[in-house]
Amino acid sequence: MKFAIRIDPVWRPLLLVGGATRDNSYVEFTDAGARFRFGLLFDRLVPYSDIKAVFPRSWPFLYGIGWRSNLRGVIGLVGSYHDVVEVRLKQKARRAWGIFPLDRLGVSLEEPERFVY
Repeated sequence: MKFAIRIDPVWRPLLLVGGATRDNSYVEFTDAGARFRFGLLFDRLVPYSDIKAVFPRSWPFLYGIGWRSNLRGVIGLVGSYHDVVEVRLKQKARRAWGIFPLDRLGVSLEEPERFVY
């Protein structure tokens, strides 16, 4: 099952710089786990056994759009300030981009209600 990352039209030109398009920005449930892909800059498989919780969350304007990190564990894959879901991991995973800690993923989705429930 594949869930498209929501990218609002106003942000499409900005996100295209990182290669994010509707075709390559999604969360996909595979046999091995949940694959998070956002353009050319983020592609990670998270085993289901590493996922602790999934729930809707807010994404304030100050957090920004695109590939984001709060430097304390949250990685944002966000193309919209609306319909953001958080995937919380059981423990810190291998660092995102080799630099940033990762224990929570915030993802804006086209159908967040289907993803969460």
